[in-house]
Order: sequence, then C-alpha cells, then structure tokens
Amino acid sequence: MKPIPRISTRGYYDLSSGATLKNNSYYTYPKNDFKKLNNSQEITIMIHGLRNDNAGAIAKVVLAKKQLRKLGYAHPVIGYSYDSNTTGAHLIKHAKRSLAVGQKIAIKNGKNLGKFIEDFKTTSPKTKIRLMGHSLGSQVILSTLEYLAKKKQNIGIVEAAYFFGASITEDVPSSKKYGTIIQSIVNSKIVNHYAPKDEVLLWANKEKYVKGPLGLNGAIGKPVKKYCQKSVKPKNHRFASYAQVLNSYP
Repeated sequence: MKPIPRISTRGYYDLSSGATLKNNSYYTYPKNDFKKLNNSQEITIMIHGLRNDNAGAIAKVVLAKKQLRKLGYAHPVIGYSYDSNTTGAHLIKHAKRSLAVGQKIAIKNGKNLGKFIEDFKTTSPKTKIRLMGHSLGSQVILSTLEYLAKKKQNIGIVEAAYFFGASITEDVPSSKKYGTIIQSIVNSKIVNHYAPKDEVLLWANKEKYVKGPLGLNGAIGKPVKKYCQKSVKPKNHRFASYAQVLNSYP
C-alpha cells in the first residue's frame, strides 16, 4: 500500500501534560508526495479526534478519502496527525484530565497547521484548501483559523471547513470573537454535521467536560452567514459512522 501523505506534529507535545517538547512547525511525509500537491486545483486535509495514535490518524484519512471518492470528489485527500492519544484517555477515571490535555494540545496545533497552510499557499497560491475535522479535530481547525486571523493577507485562505461530532462549544459560530474569524478566514463555508444522539458528546455534555458541544445540537444564537449545519444520524461517535452518513461534498 502506498503511504498516506500527512502533515505531522507527533512527538511535539507531552501526552500527559500537553507541554510543548519541540518548537518545529510540522513535518510532511512522504516529502515527494507533497511536492506533487503543488498546483493542485484543491486539497482536503483530514484532522482526527482524541485517542488516535499515528495508525489511527492514517485510518481516518483512508476513510475520508474512500467516502469522498464515492461522492465524486477526485482531488487529493491528506492527513494531519497530532499527539491526541493522551495518557489515560481510554480510562473513565482519567477521562476528564486526558480530554483537558488533548484540548490543550489541539489548541496549540492551530499554530502548526496554520503555518503549514501559509507555507503551502506560498508555493501553491491557487490551490483551494478544505479542512475536515472529527470531534477534537474541530478544535484544531478553530485554533488554526484563529492563528491565521492574525495576518491580514490570510483573508479567505481556507476555502471551507467541515465538522463531524464537533467538541467545540455551541456558541462559537455566533460569538463575536470567532464569528469574525470564520467570516474573514474561511472563503466559502463552514459546515457542521451534528448528531443529537451522539453518545460520546451526550456523555461529555452531561459530565460537563464540554459544555454544550457544537456537534450535539448545533449552534445557538445567530451564527455568521458562512456557517451552515446538517443534522445527521451516525451509528455512534466514531468517524467511520459520520463518514457513512456524509451524502454530499464539497
């Protein structure tokens, strides 16, 4: 099997505390595949959620690519792999702490992915970049948009973003802070696929680990114009289930 092209920050953050271990921006693998992406009409970057090691990250890209091909999307689909397999994430008693560490790492990764987008657009300015994020991957996307919003030349730099089972809060699309960022950095749209019966988000909400996840009941307030949402019925919280119910892209 050919290696899956991916941008990675694995080993850059401490899995038990979220502390920064390396100040590099990111690395790409395999290098030559990234050179081939230059001058593509567009690319989609898939960003996984919590409890994914490198193999898990690769599996999510394979799933995304398979579903997008089924829907007639013929452009390159690559992965973004980060330290989300935080210590104790699989144990209920450590769930809150490991989620907090995961969120901290996801927030920090905004700078890493943002830097990749800036660098890539420098070498391939006409390529449209779409971002897909599952669960905690929505936080990586939000922090990426926040990082990109610091520079005027980044207006409209991200073509679109797609959330699945998003763990960011339901007030984001209508908030003053993030609304402005979404409107300026995202060129066409942000699509939120939310699932009122998602068992993981129901639990996270009930335990107050995430207060009002955007992926559970959609947005509150008056969201910005570029935001839209679709109610979906995946079998469970896993990305495989969300991919199955995705019926149109982009």
